[in-house]
Amino acid sequence: MSGRTLAGRRVLVTGASGTFGRHLGAALGAAGARVVGLDLHARPDDDVPVLGCDLTDPDAVPAAVRAAVDRLGGLDLLINNAGVGGPAPAELPPDEVVRRQLEVNLLAAWRTTAAALPPLLTARGRVIFVASRMAVLPLPLAAAYGVSKRALVAYADALRHEVGTHVGVSVVYPSMVASPIHDSTAEAGLSLRGVSRPEPVEGVVTAILRTATARRAPRDVATTARGRLEMAVGRHAPALADRLVRRTLAARLAAGDLDAAPLAAGMLDRHRHRGR
Repeated sequence: MSGRTLAGRRVLVTGASGTFGRHLGAALGAAGARVVGLDLHARPDDDVPVLGCDLTDPDAVPAAVRAAVDRLGGLDLLINNAGVGGPAPAELPPDEVVRRQLEVNLLAAWRTTAAALPPLLTARGRVIFVASRMAVLPLPLAAAYGVSKRALVAYADALRHEVGTHVGVSVVYPSMVASPIHDSTAEAGLSLRGVSRPEPVEGVVTAILRTATARRAPRDVATTARGRLEMAVGRHAPALADRLVRRTLAARLAAGDLDAAPLAAGMLDRHRHRGR
């Protein structure tokens, strides 16, 4: 996608009914783009029409992408925004929560991108992946989310090598934004309070639009100045990043923040024995 405007651009957004998706659709529409969304439940009569599609179904995704592209008359920009979260300690065997996050956060984006590449190649378009700061700076007790988002970045890197001469590939890294994606983690007693600083959804949307309208597709985009610093530390000083995370975790354990979280029982026990 060339130029610095979204007016008239044909855009497909996954996870269009979620917190980011709804704000993205509204902002893209206000900027003059033509937008179609994909989400589990259809909302065909909304200002931004949403086609129903289970992005974890390999057979459903190509047909849904074709329907969206036909409705738009082509495709200039794909925003892989769909994502799910949930608690998943690395010390426990992977379960359905882990599988779901890998399916939605990684494989759904892979499927959607593969289905959308032919029209994107024709239009010399762009793909934007909405990852997470946890792809670079992982946190304990959320292994599936960090692993799936880091894998998403690895997929974006591989895709860039393969199609980057014709399609721009960018990754945006939000931090914590208040949304239902954190509900299951909070219900498990594993709130991110004190671990990740919240940022407004509007800032994330602005970063995505800035990425979409840049003259050249940027490789990696942090949504805040603090995010740029955290990403730099995570990538260039990983041992320092580890120490910072361990110190924050130790403070939370000592304060009793995780006492009511069954999934943190192993860490709590090790922390108490270490202090003896």
